[in-house]
Amino acid sequence: MALTFKKRIRVLFYKIAVFLPFISSVVLQSCKSDKKIYKSDCNSGISFKHIGFTQLIDSMKNYDQQYIEVNGTYHEGKGESALFNDSLFVDHSNKHAIWVNFSQDCPLYLTGTHKGLFEYNDGKFTQLNNKNLTIRGKVDVRHKGHLGSYSGTIDRVSYIKL
Repeated sequence: MALTFKKRIRVLFYKIAVFLPFISSVVLQSCKSDKKIYKSDCNSGISFKHIGFTQLIDSMKNYDQQYIEVNGTYHEGKGESALFNDSLFVDHSNKHAIWVNFSQDCPLYLTGTHKGLFEYNDGKFTQLNNKNLTIRGKVDVRHKGHLGSYSGTIDRVSYIKL
C-alpha cells in the first residue's frame, strides 16, 4: 500500500511539473494589456509635466500655457469632447472637467503604423468614449470648451494612451 501512495505522489508531482508552465503562460497572457499609443510630432522636443487630474482642476491657472500629461476618462458626444476625473469620489460636472481640443495640426497616429486615431481602420473607428486614457497637451484656461462650461482646454494634443 505504501508503494501505491508513493506512485500517486510521483504522478501528482509529474502532472504539476508538466502543466504548471502551461497554466502560468495562459495566466500571464490573460493579464497582458494591449495599450494603444497614438502620437503626433507637433510637440516634439517638449517635456511634459505629469500631474494628477484633481491637482490640475484645482490649480488650472497655474498650468496655463504649460505642457502637461494627465489621466482621466474621456467622454465624447454632441457638443462634448472632454476629460473627466476617473475617481468615484469627486464631482463629475463639466466645471470639474477639461475640454479636449483635437487639432488637424497635430494628427495622431498609432505607434509604428500610419493608422490615424480618427480614421476608419479594420472596419471600425477607434472607440474613445468612456475610456480611461492618458493625454498630453497644452493647457489653455481662456478657452473653456463648448458653451464655456469647462475648467479649461487641453490643446495641441500630441499623445493618447488608451
